[in-house]
Amino acid sequence: MTTSTPRPPDPTGARTTADFVQALVGLRQWAGEPSLSRLRSLGGQTVIPDGTAIDALPKSTISHVLRQTGKVPRWDFVKAFVTACLQYSDYPADLIPAELERWRAARTALAEPSTRPVAPPDAPADHAEAPETAEAETLAAETAEAPAAVAVPEAVKTWIMAQVEASDRPHADQALELLARRVAGEADRARKGLLGGYNIAPVSFGPHADPLLPGEDGEVIDDLRSIGRFFSGLRPRRLLVVGESGAGKTVLAIELVLQLMETFTAGGAPSGGRPMVPVRLDAARWTLGSPFEPWVAGQLTQEYGLSAEDADRLVRDRQVLPVVDGLDELDPAPSSGLPRRAIGLLAELNRYSDLSGRHAGAVVVTCRADRYAELAEVRAGLEDAARIHLHSLTAEQIGAYLHARWPEGHPCGEHRDRIVAMLSGPAAVHLALSTPWRLLLTVTAVESGADPAELLHADPDCDPGKAAARITRRLLDAYVPAATDLTPRGARRSQGGGTRAPYRPEQVRTWLVHLAAHLRWQAVHAIEIDRPPPGLTAIDVVPHLLWPIGGRRRVRVLHGLCCAAFAIVAMLAFWTGSAVDPPDGPSAGIGLAEGFTLALMAGWVAIAIGLALSPWPSAAGGRANVPRRQRVIGGLLGGLVGAPAGALGGLGGLWLTGGKVFGFGFALIGGSIGGFVLGAVIGVTAAGRRGAERMTVIEAIRAEPASLMGFGLCGALTGLPPLRLAGAGPVAFTLVVTGAFGAAFALGIAFKIATGGWSTDAELAHPREALHRNPTIGLAFGLTGGVAAFLVFVMNQDFLVSVLCALTGGVTFGLAFGAIAWSRTMIGLVVAASRGLLPLRLWTFLDWACEARLLRVSGATYQFRHRELQDFLTPEPADPRR
Repeated sequence: MTTSTPRPPDPTGARTTADFVQALVGLRQWAGEPSLSRLRSLGGQTVIPDGTAIDALPKSTISHVLRQTGKVPRWDFVKAFVTACLQYSDYPADLIPAELERWRAARTALAEPSTRPVAPPDAPADHAEAPETAEAETLAAETAEAPAAVAVPEAVKTWIMAQVEASDRPHADQALELLARRVAGEADRARKGLLGGYNIAPVSFGPHADPLLPGEDGEVIDDLRSIGRFFSGLRPRRLLVVGESGAGKTVLAIELVLQLMETFTAGGAPSGGRPMVPVRLDAARWTLGSPFEPWVAGQLTQEYGLSAEDADRLVRDRQVLPVVDGLDELDPAPSSGLPRRAIGLLAELNRYSDLSGRHAGAVVVTCRADRYAELAEVRAGLEDAARIHLHSLTAEQIGAYLHARWPEGHPCGEHRDRIVAMLSGPAAVHLALSTPWRLLLTVTAVESGADPAELLHADPDCDPGKAAARITRRLLDAYVPAATDLTPRGARRSQGGGTRAPYRPEQVRTWLVHLAAHLRWQAVHAIEIDRPPPGLTAIDVVPHLLWPIGGRRRVRVLHGLCCAAFAIVAMLAFWTGSAVDPPDGPSAGIGLAEGFTLALMAGWVAIAIGLALSPWPSAAGGRANVPRRQRVIGGLLGGLVGAPAGALGGLGGLWLTGGKVFGFGFALIGGSIGGFVLGAVIGVTAAGRRGAERMTVIEAIRAEPASLMGFGLCGALTGLPPLRLAGAGPVAFTLVVTGAFGAAFALGIAFKIATGGWSTDAELAHPREALHRNPTIGLAFGLTGGVAAFLVFVMNQDFLVSVLCALTGGVTFGLAFGAIAWSRTMIGLVVAASRGLLPLRLWTFLDWACEARLLRVSGATYQFRHRELQDFLTPEPADPRR
């Protein structure tokens, strides 16, 4: 705040309640007349005694309090109102507590004494009810100003002041705390994935691209340990990090997140006065034209399991600090034109404001130096942001890192001394080793047995830049063999009694090349379609999106054929189990019920084939980490709820069929068993998820409408055989078919909601989790429907035939409808492995590649260890999937 900025109105001169209220009105005028809606947003939320979160400053309350003059406003309102006004005016955060103390003192002086007796902590239970917050503050004022002749017990004083202090503490935001816990875990996992068991080489930064020479003044050089403190001192809190490829931008972003999380855990708050959770976001996942705030909220929902409502609220209230990593990865490199996607994201970031709407919002962006230069040429940049550059490693820093990694007595000690000596030779050697990433490439190759003299050889007469580029290519070329040699494949015994053969470097390189080529294809294809599926980016290796490697058209056709086969087998099992034949033999022709059954079966098969031919089957299913005991309890509760509902359904069928097909006992017992099984399956899958973490009904319907329609058709088919056997009329026919369709449709929604959320105990996700759960959920779908089908089949067939038909139909139904993504992925993997493009045990290879530091886990995806390695392995443009 400059000296020309006037101080807020002073409330300590208020002599009456009207004066105090007028001071509040004057504070709002001083702040610039923020609207009631803005004050409500700035005021945040509070939690009432029943646990419900409400707005601290509702518009109606603000309007009422600023008009009434006969009662001193409650302290919680005054505190929220004053803080909101000061935040709106951009009042310095470090001065806000002093202003609140002035308002507290003024209010305490006006508070009317209360005659209500006070119960100290050791009072009997029936008199120990705590007073309201406002009453506690009034009692505190009375206690402080009581005459000396009035004896106030010390325990009462302590208890009253504790109530007042508790009213000042911000209420815990469960969504914010959940996000903070998961962000901290993900950042720690990402850091370990990048660095392994070693510390990174020294990373320093400053306002200029290169550090000043010894003896020069004017620049303070900071390092990773001080990035959190450096960012916290910025006003506004906007930072642009620029560095060469491999300079440590991602490591710095992760370190910033971890350091700011320490501040958050300690209760620190930014200049806006609100706690803020830093969240690292991969810029490559942003799509051109997407508004920034909804995109951030979507990432919080997808990657960290927040409900859509909580994610929107935290982003809207600026309680999330976006750390956008990899602005340079939005557009292809080298660029063939303007980096339009990077320019578009910068435009969105420049529109991103703080809560007041008058200042730039807090954000961090990292970008490669060459891409930043391209953006600077077209005058595209991050407005109002401090810019820092990551410095190249000095010879002293390189030597210190090598001595720390290879201390005296280490087998590579001799190589260490040779490398240090080579740094004083041709400039290309120092230039090639001037980033932590390339230094890591060097030590990895040397530790695997490579000769540093061959790796770092440079012609002294050659241009240093070109010679350094050649050294870099040699280092990248040696990295895959070195990592493969240093991380042998686990020697677990195979079924034949032998051990698995280790991966060969040429195999590993071939498989990684195909993954890199697929990522380039993903980047191009994501631009061509309107709504690309999550994970279809230039950097993310998502298991259920890898099927195009086997050949896009080839795999889709095979999947369509397999799904058609599953659907036909399911319908044949249903036809056989329900004994759908003309009543007088095949020669009598097909009646109305049989014809309607065939029409429904044909429609179901058509839907199944259509789903199999869809461009991008989704593998959702949430993330679960629910204890077995909790699942058992959930299953029992679900079964207890489902059993009565099933019994009512059975009795309804008994009434509609007139008792001609089954009796009262079968309706009651069979319906109860079917309802119990259905409820138990839903209860098991839904265990551990609270309402805020589940999908809504509308979200479930929008996610997979075709699948739900298929469930409805299966329900209608299940209701037809009893009607046919009973010779039901049109009214009963319509009621049963419609009711069965609606019940099955609702069952599909229930399954989608039960399996679509996060577990409250889930912290981190594995990239294969969604794909792993997909067939499990699909089979649960199918076998649950098979139970209902069995109860229908047993009316027409003997027990064994009914079981076989129900089991066959349930499994094929689940594979055709509930495990589409898994089926597509498995078919694509088999095709790719048969063509030598990927290993058949792809998941084992991907996990091993992370262990070997060739890949890393980022959120729910795999990524290459470094973008420079991915670009190096990417072959020349060619699309084998056409």
